[in-house]
Amino acid sequence: MHEESREGSVGKATWPPVTLLVLAICGIAIVADGYDVVIYGAVIPSLLHEHSWGLTPAGAGLIGSFALIGMLIGATTVGTLTDKLGRRRMLIGCLAWFSVMTGLCAIATSPEVFGIFRFLAGLGLGGVLPTASALSSEYSHPKARNLVFAIIFSGFPVGGIIAAFTGMFVIPRFGWQAMFLLGLLPLVLIVPVALRFLPESIVFLRAKGRHAEAEQTARRWNITLDDTENKAPASTQAPTGTGSDGMSPVKTLLSRDYVVATLCFLVMSCLCLFMIYGYNTWLPEIMRRAGYSSGSALGFLLMFNLGAVVGQLLISLAADRLGSKPIIVTTYLLAGVAVILLSLRLPTAVLYAAVALGGVGAMGTQTFLLAYVSKYYPARMGATALGWTLGFGRIGSMLAPPLLGLIIGAGLALQWNFYALAVPAVIGAVLTGLVPRAPGEEVPVGHARTDTAVRSLAEPT
Repeated sequence: MHEESREGSVGKATWPPVTLLVLAICGIAIVADGYDVVIYGAVIPSLLHEHSWGLTPAGAGLIGSFALIGMLIGATTVGTLTDKLGRRRMLIGCLAWFSVMTGLCAIATSPEVFGIFRFLAGLGLGGVLPTASALSSEYSHPKARNLVFAIIFSGFPVGGIIAAFTGMFVIPRFGWQAMFLLGLLPLVLIVPVALRFLPESIVFLRAKGRHAEAEQTARRWNITLDDTENKAPASTQAPTGTGSDGMSPVKTLLSRDYVVATLCFLVMSCLCLFMIYGYNTWLPEIMRRAGYSSGSALGFLLMFNLGAVVGQLLISLAADRLGSKPIIVTTYLLAGVAVILLSLRLPTAVLYAAVALGGVGAMGTQTFLLAYVSKYYPARMGATALGWTLGFGRIGSMLAPPLLGLIIGAGLALQWNFYALAVPAVIGAVLTGLVPRAPGEEVPVGHARTDTAVRSLAEPT
């Protein structure tokens, strides 16, 4: 893409059509992902009252972790396969797969069958985020990377908002099964559009020697494939199909240059997803046990995701100026303050505000963490880095439902659930400060790579 066009797309807030198209499709895919994840939290009270199933809170938490185990496998596997088979193909495949498996949950006749379908849906769900992230990162301007991630990852809490609103009206009238039947909509609405319009990664096509397809894609979307090899940072000039020094993407993640940052990113994602899934899985039930009606309890889930949408977009405006580190530390601490407030006996309006603040902190941390990862590593291993970051993070999401379920089932005070969510926020803020500068950087990563073309769309092979 011409440099003038890329600069103008940021300065004048008028982005090229291909950027808007990719963001729209990837963002809507993440909306579907968010809906699919959050509906489990919305239906848990109904599942606990499904008499023929005989579920306990601990059992419901265990089932909740099945989908997350699938997401762990999906994120690490699909994230790696994406850099080998193509980002477009994997995103469409993951969307179709998890949509079908989610719909099948509606016909489950036992907790065991339900858990199997949730696990299978998780395989596709886990692949959506790293694949959509990699595509969006490539087709966006480096100076707007945090804003782009904030826009598309706002889709996740938007999906949560839709799930909460839908649950308020659908569950009392049609039962919890209808929530999962609605999960078939991505197969009908998104997949056909993506098949028709979603472009493949030009970096991927050129890395695989498919130059004719790369040129055809470039012509279709009026992209100029400039030779920018000498202008790109050294960290982006890896040999074709590898990370750096001829190593595979996975080996590069654990190489001497990147291992400290990789370990920090993995644990940070784990802690962040622990908070997100702790909220989204158990917040309605915790508030119901605190004396709120089912509708009001779902209202807290709604506020959590609504706060995430608004907060992420506002913070992203500062993130591209201040850099990733200070923003991520801030969002971690916001999440910690929010859960401490929730543990206190405060007026309902204040609790709603605290829940919204928790959405800003928890969801914002994940969004800006992924933007940080996408800028930190070479472009050709972008999907692998994002996949492993999200995949390891699934360990935290897997632990949250059963751990909080055990706390609830043990009859401990509700405050202990919030204390369990506050500790990861503090640890995550500390780890953020330990991330070293990227190899070859002379100034902090958050500033340097915001101000240079780190991921040129026309990066040579």
